[in-house]
Amino acid sequence: MFNLIVNEWIKIFNRKGTYVMIGILLLSAIGLGVLTKTIGETDQNPDWKKELMQENKDMKEQLKGVNNPALEKSYERSTAINEYRIKHDLPEDGDYSALSFISDASSTIPLLGLFVITVAAGIVANEFNWGTVKLLVIRPISRFKILLAKYFTVLLFALALLFILFASAGITGLALFGAGDGSQVHLAYADGTVEEKSLLLHLAGSYLLNSISLLMMATMAFMISAVFRNSSLAVGISIFLLAMGGTVTNLLATKFDWVKYILFANTDLTQYFDGSPLVSDMTLGFSIVVLAVYFIVFHVLAFGVFTKRDIAS
Repeated sequence: MFNLIVNEWIKIFNRKGTYVMIGILLLSAIGLGVLTKTIGETDQNPDWKKELMQENKDMKEQLKGVNNPALEKSYERSTAINEYRIKHDLPEDGDYSALSFISDASSTIPLLGLFVITVAAGIVANEFNWGTVKLLVIRPISRFKILLAKYFTVLLFALALLFILFASAGITGLALFGAGDGSQVHLAYADGTVEEKSLLLHLAGSYLLNSISLLMMATMAFMISAVFRNSSLAVGISIFLLAMGGTVTNLLATKFDWVKYILFANTDLTQYFDGSPLVSDMTLGFSIVVLAVYFIVFHVLAFGVFTKRDIAS
Protein backbone atom coordinates (compact mmCIF):
# COMPACT_ATOMS: atom_id res chain seq x y z
CA MET A 1 0.00 0.00 0.00
CA PHE A 2 2.81 2.41 0.90
CA ASN A 3 4.51 1.87 -2.46
CA LEU A 4 1.22 2.50 -4.26
CA ILE A 5 0.77 5.81 -2.44
CA VAL A 6 4.36 6.83 -3.19
CA ASN A 7 3.78 5.99 -6.85
CA GLU A 8 0.62 8.13 -6.98
CA TRP A 9 2.42 10.94 -5.16
CA ILE A 10 5.20 10.88 -7.76
CA LYS A 11 2.60 11.01 -10.55
CA ILE A 12 1.06 14.16 -9.05
CA PHE A 13 4.40 15.93 -8.71
CA ASN A 14 5.51 14.94 -12.19
CA ARG A 15 2.87 17.33 -13.53
CA LYS A 16 3.68 20.99 -14.01
CA GLY A 17 0.15 21.88 -12.96
CA THR A 18 0.89 20.79 -9.40
CA TYR A 19 3.68 23.34 -9.06
CA VAL A 20 1.45 25.98 -10.62
CA MET A 21 -1.17 25.27 -7.93
CA ILE A 22 1.38 25.56 -5.14
CA GLY A 23 2.78 28.74 -6.67
CA ILE A 24 -0.67 30.33 -6.92
CA LEU A 25 -1.35 29.39 -3.31
CA LEU A 26 1.90 30.99 -2.12
CA LEU A 27 1.35 34.11 -4.23
CA SER A 28 -2.21 34.40 -2.89
CA ALA A 29 -0.96 34.41 0.70
CA ILE A 30 1.79 36.92 -0.04
CA GLY A 31 -0.48 39.11 -2.16
CA LEU A 32 -3.15 39.16 0.51
CA GLY A 33 -0.51 40.12 3.07
CA VAL A 34 0.80 42.99 0.96
CA LEU A 35 -2.73 44.19 0.27
CA THR A 36 -3.61 44.07 3.95
CA LYS A 37 -0.41 45.89 4.86
CA THR A 38 -1.10 48.57 2.26
CA ILE A 39 -4.78 49.33 2.79
CA GLY A 40 -6.16 46.96 5.40
CA GLU A 41 -4.70 48.11 8.69
CA THR A 42 -6.72 50.66 10.65
CA ASP A 43 -6.21 52.41 13.95
CA GLN A 44 -8.12 51.21 16.97
CA ASN A 45 -11.50 52.88 17.39
CA PRO A 46 -11.44 54.84 20.70
CA ASP A 47 -15.21 54.43 21.04
CA TRP A 48 -15.27 50.67 20.55
CA LYS A 49 -16.90 50.01 23.92
CA LYS A 50 -19.79 52.35 23.13
CA GLU A 51 -20.25 50.67 19.76
CA LEU A 52 -20.35 47.19 21.32
CA MET A 53 -22.92 48.36 23.89
CA GLN A 54 -25.04 49.83 21.10
CA GLU A 55 -24.67 46.60 19.13
CA ASN A 56 -25.96 44.61 22.10
CA LYS A 57 -28.88 47.00 22.48
CA ASP A 58 -29.75 46.68 18.78
CA MET A 59 -29.67 42.88 18.92
CA LYS A 60 -32.05 42.83 21.89
CA GLU A 61 -34.43 45.14 20.02
CA GLN A 62 -34.33 42.95 16.92
CA LEU A 63 -35.28 39.86 18.91
CA LYS A 64 -38.51 41.41 20.24
CA GLY A 65 -41.48 39.64 18.69
CA VAL A 66 -39.26 37.27 16.71
CA ASN A 67 -39.54 33.51 17.17
CA ASN A 68 -36.30 32.26 15.71
CA PRO A 69 -34.33 29.95 18.04
CA ALA A 70 -31.26 29.92 15.78
CA LEU A 71 -31.15 33.73 15.67
CA GLU A 72 -31.68 33.92 19.43
CA LYS A 73 -28.70 31.63 20.07
CA SER A 74 -26.53 33.60 17.67
CA TYR A 75 -27.39 36.93 19.32
CA GLU A 76 -26.98 35.41 22.79
CA ARG A 77 -23.45 34.36 21.92
CA SER A 78 -22.57 37.72 20.32
CA THR A 79 -23.98 39.65 23.26
CA ALA A 80 -22.07 37.58 25.82
CA ILE A 81 -18.78 38.00 23.93
CA ASN A 82 -19.32 41.74 23.52
CA GLU A 83 -19.98 42.11 27.25
CA TYR A 84 -16.84 40.11 28.03
CA ARG A 85 -14.76 42.35 25.76
CA ILE A 86 -16.13 45.47 27.44
CA LYS A 87 -15.57 44.11 30.94
CA HIS A 88 -12.01 42.87 30.29
CA ASP A 89 -10.95 45.65 27.93
CA LEU A 90 -10.40 43.40 24.90
CA PRO A 91 -11.13 45.37 21.68
CA GLU A 92 -11.85 43.44 18.49
CA ASP A 93 -9.58 45.69 16.46
CA GLY A 94 -6.48 45.34 18.62
CA ASP A 95 -2.95 45.28 17.23
CA TYR A 96 -2.82 43.41 13.93
CA SER A 97 -0.29 40.58 14.03
CA ALA A 98 0.78 37.40 12.28
CA LEU A 99 -2.03 35.50 14.02
CA SER A 100 -4.54 38.04 12.77
CA PHE A 101 -3.29 37.53 9.24
CA ILE A 102 -3.40 33.72 9.53
CA SER A 103 -7.05 34.10 10.47
CA ASP A 104 -7.76 36.34 7.46
CA ALA A 105 -5.80 34.05 5.13
CA SER A 106 -8.28 31.24 5.82
CA SER A 107 -10.49 33.00 3.26
CA THR A 108 -8.28 31.40 0.57
CA ILE A 109 -9.22 27.84 1.61
CA PRO A 110 -11.88 27.68 -1.16
CA LEU A 111 -9.06 28.27 -3.68
CA LEU A 112 -7.22 25.36 -2.13
CA GLY A 113 -10.44 23.39 -2.51
CA LEU A 114 -10.45 23.97 -6.26
CA PHE A 115 -6.96 22.52 -6.53
CA VAL A 116 -7.78 19.43 -4.47
CA ILE A 117 -10.98 18.84 -6.44
CA THR A 118 -9.02 19.04 -9.69
CA VAL A 119 -6.56 16.39 -8.48
CA ALA A 120 -9.30 14.17 -7.02
CA ALA A 121 -11.34 14.38 -10.23
CA GLY A 122 -8.43 13.35 -12.43
CA ILE A 123 -6.63 10.78 -10.35
CA VAL A 124 -8.91 7.94 -11.54
CA ALA A 125 -10.49 9.33 -14.71
CA ASN A 126 -7.13 10.17 -16.26
CA GLU A 127 -6.05 6.54 -15.98
CA PHE A 128 -8.94 5.65 -18.30
CA ASN A 129 -8.34 8.63 -20.59
CA TRP A 130 -4.65 7.77 -20.97
CA GLY A 131 -5.27 4.03 -21.22
CA THR A 132 -2.94 3.31 -18.29
CA VAL A 133 -5.66 1.76 -16.13
CA LYS A 134 -5.03 -1.65 -17.73
CA LEU A 135 -1.41 -1.51 -16.60
CA LEU A 136 -2.64 -1.00 -13.04
CA VAL A 137 -5.19 -3.80 -12.88
CA ILE A 138 -2.95 -6.48 -14.43
CA ARG A 139 -0.60 -6.15 -11.45
CA PRO A 140 -1.03 -8.65 -8.57
CA ILE A 141 -2.75 -6.01 -6.48
CA SER A 142 -6.48 -5.80 -5.84
CA ARG A 143 -8.47 -2.99 -7.41
CA PHE A 144 -9.65 -2.05 -3.94
CA LYS A 145 -6.08 -1.33 -2.82
CA ILE A 146 -5.34 0.58 -6.01
CA LEU A 147 -8.33 2.88 -5.51
CA LEU A 148 -7.69 3.22 -1.78
CA ALA A 149 -4.11 4.31 -2.45
CA LYS A 150 -5.38 6.93 -4.88
CA TYR A 151 -7.83 8.28 -2.31
CA PHE A 152 -5.18 8.41 0.44
CA THR A 153 -2.97 10.33 -1.97
CA VAL A 154 -5.72 12.88 -2.50
CA LEU A 155 -6.05 13.32 1.29
CA LEU A 156 -2.29 13.71 1.71
CA PHE A 157 -2.22 16.28 -1.09
CA ALA A 158 -5.05 18.23 0.57
CA LEU A 159 -3.24 18.19 3.92
CA ALA A 160 0.00 19.28 2.24
CA LEU A 161 -1.72 22.27 0.61
CA LEU A 162 -3.44 23.16 3.87
CA PHE A 163 -0.08 23.11 5.67
CA ILE A 164 1.53 25.20 2.92
CA LEU A 165 -1.25 27.79 3.23
CA PHE A 166 -1.02 27.92 7.03
CA ALA A 167 2.80 28.10 7.02
CA SER A 168 3.02 30.68 4.23
CA ALA A 169 0.39 32.81 5.95
CA GLY A 170 2.35 32.59 9.20
CA ILE A 171 5.67 33.52 7.58
CA THR A 172 4.07 36.36 5.58
CA GLY A 173 2.30 37.60 8.68
CA LEU A 174 5.48 37.60 10.75
CA ALA A 175 7.41 39.42 8.03
CA LEU A 176 4.77 42.11 7.49
CA PHE A 177 3.00 42.50 10.83
CA GLY A 178 5.22 40.98 13.50
CA ALA A 179 4.37 38.50 16.23
CA GLY A 180 2.36 40.92 18.33
CA ASP A 181 2.58 41.33 22.08
CA GLY A 182 1.08 37.92 22.90
CA SER A 183 -2.10 39.40 24.32
CA GLN A 184 -4.39 38.16 21.54
CA VAL A 185 -6.83 35.47 22.58
CA HIS A 186 -9.84 33.71 21.13
CA LEU A 187 -13.11 34.14 23.01
CA ALA A 188 -15.05 30.88 23.04
CA TYR A 189 -18.70 30.77 24.11
CA ALA A 190 -20.15 27.58 25.57
CA ASP A 191 -22.92 26.78 28.05
CA GLY A 192 -23.60 30.45 28.69
CA THR A 193 -20.03 31.38 29.59
CA VAL A 194 -17.16 33.03 27.72
CA GLU A 195 -13.64 31.64 28.03
CA GLU A 196 -10.29 32.82 26.71
CA LYS A 197 -8.52 30.26 24.52
CA SER A 198 -5.18 30.15 22.73
CA LEU A 199 -5.61 31.98 19.43
CA LEU A 200 -2.93 29.88 17.70
CA LEU A 201 -4.62 26.60 18.68
CA HIS A 202 -7.98 28.03 17.67
CA LEU A 203 -6.64 28.99 14.24
CA ALA A 204 -5.11 25.55 13.68
CA GLY A 205 -8.41 23.92 14.60
CA SER A 206 -10.33 26.41 12.49
CA TYR A 207 -8.26 25.58 9.41
CA LEU A 208 -8.96 21.89 9.91
CA LEU A 209 -12.69 22.44 10.49
CA ASN A 210 -12.93 24.72 7.46
CA SER A 211 -11.36 21.97 5.36
CA ILE A 212 -14.29 19.59 6.03
CA SER A 213 -16.12 21.04 3.06
CA LEU A 214 -12.96 20.59 1.00
CA LEU A 215 -12.73 16.93 2.09
CA MET A 216 -16.35 16.16 1.20
CA MET A 217 -16.16 17.89 -2.18
CA ALA A 218 -12.90 16.09 -2.98
CA THR A 219 -14.52 12.78 -2.01
CA MET A 220 -17.50 13.55 -4.24
CA ALA A 221 -15.19 14.45 -7.14
CA PHE A 222 -13.23 11.23 -6.52
CA MET A 223 -16.47 9.22 -6.60
CA ILE A 224 -17.67 10.83 -9.85
CA SER A 225 -14.24 10.25 -11.38
CA ALA A 226 -14.31 6.56 -10.45
CA VAL A 227 -17.94 6.00 -11.50
CA PHE A 228 -18.17 8.01 -14.71
CA ARG A 229 -14.48 8.05 -15.73
CA ASN A 230 -14.84 11.71 -16.66
CA SER A 231 -12.62 14.26 -14.91
CA SER A 232 -14.35 17.26 -16.53
CA LEU A 233 -17.72 16.14 -15.21
CA ALA A 234 -16.29 15.55 -11.74
CA VAL A 235 -14.57 18.94 -11.66
CA GLY A 236 -17.59 20.79 -13.02
CA ILE A 237 -20.15 19.31 -10.64
CA SER A 238 -17.90 19.55 -7.57
CA ILE A 239 -16.87 23.16 -8.17
CA PHE A 240 -20.47 24.18 -8.87
CA LEU A 241 -21.62 22.58 -5.61
CA LEU A 242 -18.68 24.05 -3.70
CA ALA A 243 -19.61 27.52 -4.95
CA MET A 244 -23.41 27.34 -4.76
CA GLY A 245 -24.25 24.54 -2.34
CA GLY A 246 -23.81 26.58 0.83
CA THR A 247 -25.67 29.63 -0.49
CA VAL A 248 -28.70 27.64 -1.66
CA THR A 249 -28.78 25.65 1.57
CA ASN A 250 -28.75 28.83 3.69
CA LEU A 251 -31.68 30.21 1.70
CA LEU A 252 -33.70 27.02 2.08
CA ALA A 253 -32.93 26.87 5.81
CA THR A 254 -35.01 30.00 6.39
CA LYS A 255 -38.17 28.05 5.52
CA PHE A 256 -37.53 24.31 5.73
CA ASP A 257 -36.18 22.18 8.59
CA TRP A 258 -35.43 19.21 6.29
CA VAL A 259 -32.44 21.21 5.02
CA LYS A 260 -30.46 19.82 7.96
CA TYR A 261 -30.13 16.53 6.05
CA ILE A 262 -28.41 18.22 3.10
CA LEU A 263 -24.64 17.79 2.95
CA PHE A 264 -23.87 21.51 2.85
CA ALA A 265 -25.83 22.23 6.01
CA ASN A 266 -23.33 20.11 7.93
CA THR A 267 -19.92 20.78 6.38
CA ASP A 268 -19.32 23.94 8.45
CA LEU A 269 -18.64 22.47 11.89
CA THR A 270 -17.43 25.86 13.15
CA GLN A 271 -21.11 26.77 13.53
CA TYR A 272 -21.09 24.77 16.77
CA PHE A 273 -18.06 26.57 18.18
CA ASP A 274 -18.17 30.11 16.81
CA GLY A 275 -21.75 30.62 15.79
CA SER A 276 -25.14 28.95 15.88
CA PRO A 277 -26.50 25.91 13.99
CA LEU A 278 -28.18 26.52 10.66
CA VAL A 279 -31.29 24.75 11.98
CA SER A 280 -32.02 25.17 15.68
CA ASP A 281 -32.21 21.45 16.59
CA MET A 282 -28.96 20.51 14.85
CA THR A 283 -26.09 19.30 17.04
CA LEU A 284 -22.41 18.53 16.45
CA GLY A 285 -23.12 14.80 16.75
CA PHE A 286 -25.94 15.04 14.22
CA SER A 287 -23.72 16.79 11.66
CA ILE A 288 -20.94 14.24 12.13
CA VAL A 289 -23.41 11.39 11.51
CA VAL A 290 -24.80 13.08 8.39
CA LEU A 291 -21.28 13.67 7.04
CA ALA A 292 -20.38 10.06 7.78
CA VAL A 293 -23.43 8.80 5.86
CA TYR A 294 -22.56 10.89 2.79
CA PHE A 295 -18.91 9.85 3.09
CA ILE A 296 -19.83 6.16 3.17
CA VAL A 297 -22.27 6.50 0.27
CA PHE A 298 -19.64 8.23 -1.89
CA HIS A 299 -17.12 5.48 -1.19
CA VAL A 300 -19.58 2.62 -1.67
CA LEU A 301 -20.36 4.01 -5.12
CA ALA A 302 -16.70 4.66 -6.00
CA PHE A 303 -15.28 1.35 -4.80
CA GLY A 304 -18.33 -0.69 -5.82
CA VAL A 305 -18.27 0.48 -9.44
CA PHE A 306 -14.47 0.52 -9.84
CA THR A 307 -13.91 -2.99 -8.46
CA LYS A 308 -16.71 -4.55 -10.55
CA ARG A 309 -16.32 -2.64 -13.81
CA ASP A 310 -15.08 -4.31 -16.96
CA ILE A 311 -11.94 -2.28 -17.65
CA ALA A 312 -11.97 -3.22 -21.30
CA SER A 313 -15.36 -1.59 -21.84
